[in-house]
Amino acid sequence: MSLNLKSKIQNPKSGEYQCLADLNLYDSPECTRLATQAASGRHLQVTSNQQDSAVEVYLSEDDYPGWVSLCDLGLLQSATVLYRAATFSESEIKKLLLRVIDFTQKASQQSNYYLWGGTVGPNYDCSGLMQAAFTSVGIWLPRDAYQQEGFTQPIPIAELAAGDLVFFGTSQKATHVGLYLADGYYIHSSGQDQGRNGIGIDILSEHGDPISQSYYRQLRGAGRVIKSYEPQRR
Repeated sequence: MSLNLKSKIQNPKSGEYQCLADLNLYDSPECTRLATQAASGRHLQVTSNQQDSAVEVYLSEDDYPGWVSLCDLGLLQSATVLYRAATFSESEIKKLLLRVIDFTQKASQQSNYYLWGGTVGPNYDCSGLMQAAFTSVGIWLPRDAYQQEGFTQPIPIAELAAGDLVFFGTSQKATHVGLYLADGYYIHSSGQDQGRNGIGIDILSEHGDPISQSYYRQLRGAGRVIKSYEPQRR
């Protein structure tokens, strides 16, 4: 780590950084549990909260917080152009949904497994796959399933269309999300214990296989993406 980079990181007002490579963000300064990932090219803000082994940051595009190991600071460079969110109309988003679906289907064709915190292929968690799929066409979603549920426009299950998001969980909170395809089917990355340990297709029906049935019993509702996320923190 260069002295120049270190001095900038110790000054949170010195600004915004860009990832030179895919980067892991952790949920604590111990850096033992993955919180999310930042693909090469993403922007982040470094805070003044620095520990012995990590520095606290938040990602510019979705405001998501995490910790970056001091060992990984060499993967950052000062951003020469600050991140600015693009805006999309609802009609523009609708035209891009086939490409969003195509991203998930191509991702499923690669060898993959469910990775908690995964947003960089080939291994994703549920909301990480959704975020990556929409980001592939320039549309940003919040990071977590419950945040994505709150961000989208609620729609009745009977009105689901290709490219809508389907949410699962408890009566209190969405804990899982998938992308609706057609005819009752949706694609998602599901875990090892309850799901398929990776990206697969299930059906919204009590008559599906045991995995589909398990998720169907947890169905909360659906949402439509009608805008791209605009950061709240600067």
